[in-house]
Amino acid sequence: MARSDLDAGHRGTPSGVREYEYRVLTIPRSTSRHDARRLLTDQAEYGRWELARTLLYTGGERKVWLRRRIIRVRSTLNDLGA
Repeated sequence: MARSDLDAGHRGTPSGVREYEYRVLTIPRSTSRHDARRLLTDQAEYGRWELARTLLYTGGERKVWLRRRIIRVRSTLNDLGA
């Protein structure tokens, strides 16, 4: 069978798994749209977070899930002695 479009984003990664860390922000009802957008833009620009999911509650409160990829650094200290 052919790979689905959902799997296409995982090509080139070991065993098809990408690891992310998540941050959940709760934005109160009293926060304006402009301020919420500025907060999320700052998180994306300076913290390298991307928007994963948003949820708007009936009362006007927003819950936002941000994610960023975990970058694993392989140690090269063992390679120096060889």
